[in-house]
Amino acid sequence: MKLYISDGNPQGVKVLASLELTGVKCEIEAVSHEEKVVPYLSDPRSPVLLLPDGQHLFSPNSICQYLFDISGQKATDATNQWLEWEATTLQPAVLQSLHMVALQGKRGEAAAVMKEPLKWLEQSLGKKNSPFLTAEAVSVADVVLWAALYPLLSDSSFDVGELPSVRGWFERVGDLHACQAAANRVLKGKGVEALKTFLQKHPASQTQRRDSPTNATEAEVAEHVITAEEIEEAAQIWSEGLKGSPAVTERKHPVLPQEGKRNVLLTSALPYVNNVPHLGNIIGCVLSADVFARYGRLRGWNLLYVCGTDEYGTATENKAREEGLTPQEICDKYHAVHADIYQWFQIDFDFFGRTTTERQTEIAQDIFWRLHERGFLLEDTVEQLRCESCQRFLADRFVEGECPHCRYPEARGDQCDKCGRLINAVDLRNPQCKVCKETPVIRSSKHLFLNLPKLEGELEQWLDKSTGSGDWTANARQITRSWIRDGLKPRCITRDLQWGTPVPHQDFKEKVFYVWFDAPIGYLSITANYTDQWEKWWKNPQQVELYNFMAKDNVPFHSVVFPCSLLGAQDNYTLVNHLVATEYLNYEDTKFSKSRGVGVFGDMAKDTGIPSDVWRFYLLYLRPEGQDSAFSWSDMALKNNSELLNNLGNFINRAGMFVSKFFDGRVPEMLLNEDDKRLIAQVRWELKQYIQLLDKVRIRDALKCILNISRHGNQYIQLNEPWKKIKGDHADRQRAGTVTGVSVNVACLLSAVLEPYMPAVSQTIRQQLQAPPPSVSSMLQNTGSFICTLPAGHHIGTVSPLFQKLENEQIEALRKRFGGQQAPSSAAESKPSAGAVHASVRVNADPERAKQLTALVAEQGNKVRGLKAQKADKSVIDDEVDKLLQLKKQLSLAEGKNPEPAAQKGKKK
Repeated sequence: MKLYISDGNPQGVKVLASLELTGVKCEIEAVSHEEKVVPYLSDPRSPVLLLPDGQHLFSPNSICQYLFDISGQKATDATNQWLEWEATTLQPAVLQSLHMVALQGKRGEAAAVMKEPLKWLEQSLGKKNSPFLTAEAVSVADVVLWAALYPLLSDSSFDVGELPSVRGWFERVGDLHACQAAANRVLKGKGVEALKTFLQKHPASQTQRRDSPTNATEAEVAEHVITAEEIEEAAQIWSEGLKGSPAVTERKHPVLPQEGKRNVLLTSALPYVNNVPHLGNIIGCVLSADVFARYGRLRGWNLLYVCGTDEYGTATENKAREEGLTPQEICDKYHAVHADIYQWFQIDFDFFGRTTTERQTEIAQDIFWRLHERGFLLEDTVEQLRCESCQRFLADRFVEGECPHCRYPEARGDQCDKCGRLINAVDLRNPQCKVCKETPVIRSSKHLFLNLPKLEGELEQWLDKSTGSGDWTANARQITRSWIRDGLKPRCITRDLQWGTPVPHQDFKEKVFYVWFDAPIGYLSITANYTDQWEKWWKNPQQVELYNFMAKDNVPFHSVVFPCSLLGAQDNYTLVNHLVATEYLNYEDTKFSKSRGVGVFGDMAKDTGIPSDVWRFYLLYLRPEGQDSAFSWSDMALKNNSELLNNLGNFINRAGMFVSKFFDGRVPEMLLNEDDKRLIAQVRWELKQYIQLLDKVRIRDALKCILNISRHGNQYIQLNEPWKKIKGDHADRQRAGTVTGVSVNVACLLSAVLEPYMPAVSQTIRQQLQAPPPSVSSMLQNTGSFICTLPAGHHIGTVSPLFQKLENEQIEALRKRFGGQQAPSSAAESKPSAGAVHASVRVNADPERAKQLTALVAEQGNKVRGLKAQKADKSVIDDEVDKLLQLKKQLSLAEGKNPEPAAQKGKKK
């Protein structure tokens, strides 16, 4: 293993102290603050721990926990709760304070920021009989909290008042040699001054809570300070309960715009029918849109969510040839596959349609004629490749050849997969028809173009209005601006294909519409197949707000090309008001690849035994909103076990169990004191943040508010200890009842805010609590109201655990099954060395399998070399060498040759 740290980074203290305390052997390398250690992250991170299997841990707390785990000191529920509190409450306050002290000289203000976290820590420590946080001996929790506080509390001039329990604990942990050595190495005896360079390179805005709005003021950073007025207002609203709550209304189809309502039309990018969607496709489009749709319905909006499969084009023709089916049969087959996947993921479309319909032809051709009649189409001649053997012009994906830029031999006619450069098919070297393998010739073909330059002025006027008033993600704005800045050019809207919407013009009757002219019109035709009153949605910009959800590669077609088509048609079309685009989700440290068996695809997720709600939660937790993110099996297990099991599930289960065990299943009487009212105010503030964030489609950040609510609840229960007070006198039992009643009402609120994210879990919680139907939507009206929905005397149902632990063995098996340990490499294009196989007796060859195995051999070889470079244990290297030899044997068989004799283990050939 290797640990990368940077000087003056306060997070290095906890990691170095953990390393020495556990005695784990690990190489340490100092890196600069700008150095990127984790290849798939766009920004530099440290500390980072490189594991023997090539994976990276870059969360400081995860690194500490891992070091303690492998040294035999397994984490307990108590240590996990402390680590969660440190990461979500203490650490943001500490970083804010460090900026104030080191860069602004505001010691008094910094001490004020630390007041609430330290007060809570003092109360918790004061109740313990042990010298450390969880036991008689130091745990990972002690090291992590001590290291976080060290730069501040070791400064005698930093006045945070009398904290005898905190001071005593802080000194006991600080007496350990490992802690002293770690602090000296990072701070070099200079105290906070040593952190200045690090803090300057990590502005205060980056230390804000990830669940606070981007315009949060300095006072709102870290822990929000609840005022006395907020506390009293929250308690008053709480006491009003469900009286006056709106009646629950059932959704009725067809959903149509209504006067006086907020009418929201929601689309997610139409998935290509011929591909089985992987996790990145799912989070980028349908799942993100589903969360917002569910949220909007809870808010009482009149909302229609439509999607469907994009079924025309070259890719479908290719797939049909591969599988020996007609294009229509391929579309029918994979449309059903998509529908099944989205149903399993609980995507709640109002209608899931497809583009191979009569309404698609009718609407696309109508828009075409309106553009033609208004002079927005051009004719031009284009040089194309034509296969004389197949008697057809070759669309981009029907031709392959050598890339003119990097010489990659299997570049497509539109783009090279190796260097990523766009290609004009006629520029390919040694081109081949993918169908018959013959060499095509260059011929001219006449096509129609959408005259984007002629529409540019009108487009810019509309964009100024839409981006100025709507919620466009930063990447959507940037990509759109770059297209406008570079100047728009006419864009071809026809193709020489058979499978597509036919061009109705007599001079182009042998052609079909190009998919990027045709596909977005699918939103309209799918709605038209849902209701014949579709124009009330799509020709009604005065009453309808349109949200488009997609990945960033789809942005220009939704922000430039499709709007130009509708603007040019001059038929009062509804144009997008809010364009929501994600970055990319990668798989571990590489890309999803169906052919290489790398990554989880939609049809595989349900076979893992992990519930769809857990998949939804984790994908939404790491939703790539501001930058690319990466799916990780180990991180998924960590988030399931810490956030879902130990935080959310633990709180809801305890609250319900206390009602069942101590109060015969009935919510007890609640006599609120100041601590109860403060909790209610804190939860209400988180609820308001949740609504503000989701209103702005900040889906990932709003999820953190849910976890904060349950965290507040867990801390409230731990502080008040109802399981002890129930055994005391009348006053203690009354106190236990109040804490239990308030907690179970917080659990009911959690069922409401979870519904957009984890609908099945939300429903289970409501069933267990027997929550009244209005409880869900009533708390999400206006700016949010946390009310007592389960009054004293309310009878709850049977309470049972909501989540299960993901075990290491289960996760490792899944990682291997889905190829997650394969290292990223351009070696997928490499060929085995000449000595890798012996030409001998021919056996049945499998060219496609051989191609896959060539990539796997190259990747496994890279892995072995990487392990040797890291000086990994010999047993680990030997195991991976064995895998490499087995892959080479399989490759030889797939190439139609006898496998070469196995080489001696561990020896170079």
